[in-house]
Amino acid sequence: MSTYFWFEGIPFSSIAHIREIIEESHDKFVIRDEDTVIVSYPKSGTNWLIETVCLIQTKGNPKWIQSVPTWERSPWIEIQKGHLTLINKEGPRLMTSHLPFHLFPKSFFRSKAKVIYVIRNPRDVLVSAYFFQYNKNLIDNPESLGTYIEWFLKGNVPYGSWFEHTRDWLSMRGNDKFLLLSYEDMKKNTRGTIEKICDFLGKKLEPDELDLVLEYSSFQAMKENKMSNSSHILNGVIINGLVLMRKGVAGDWKNHFTVAQAETFDKVFQEKMAGFPPGLFPWK
Repeated sequence: MSTYFWFEGIPFSSIAHIREIIEESHDKFVIRDEDTVIVSYPKSGTNWLIETVCLIQTKGNPKWIQSVPTWERSPWIEIQKGHLTLINKEGPRLMTSHLPFHLFPKSFFRSKAKVIYVIRNPRDVLVSAYFFQYNKNLIDNPESLGTYIEWFLKGNVPYGSWFEHTRDWLSMRGNDKFLLLSYEDMKKNTRGTIEKICDFLGKKLEPDELDLVLEYSSFQAMKENKMSNSSHILNGVIINGLVLMRKGVAGDWKNHFTVAQAETFDKVFQEKMAGFPPGLFPWK
């Protein structure tokens, strides 16, 4: 994994990350009581959640999401540009992170800040990440899906093991400053999920405002919004042929896994995620 560096047992892309910023994020970055943080393992619906929360904040008015890029509306704690933006930003901040629990800013655990954590079927996460990385120059190119499944199950992928990331963050369940969402529930009951986020953040939307949030956070609307699909900045600058938003569906893994691969994955999932209550993972 030549394009990675390891920090506290986690691989990070050396193109996107700087070791000192990861370290500073953990030890020195101050999360304030009024902040809201969107946290996820990569390819779990992060940008969709950011879009939804931004639209809730503007009561469905799309002006902000259509004029300011995603990473400026909700900067990344562990990416240098976002890190510096957040340090200098006044007032309540919306921010994003893929950091695992043990590398998350220590200050969060002493604060009243709120975290929204979104999970997704790891098989779909894996397939989405594979197509995101395949034939790109950003990180190591997996030669086949079979190869990527091996990397994924060992945690030799950006931000490490899905199983550890999810298991550790789920230890926050039951804490009133932690909201757990799933990509699958967001797809199945988008309106209900928006209402749940509003309750958690103490926001009140009128029915017509909620309709606008639904409309402008849809997959099609986001795919057509250059500030959300990142095409205007990423293509040709960082990666050629980048597709940040590929399909936006649940269950696509079934079109790609062989029976043997599915059985191997299931076995690892059962071992790694043993002890969680039935129904916590909506894709099972």
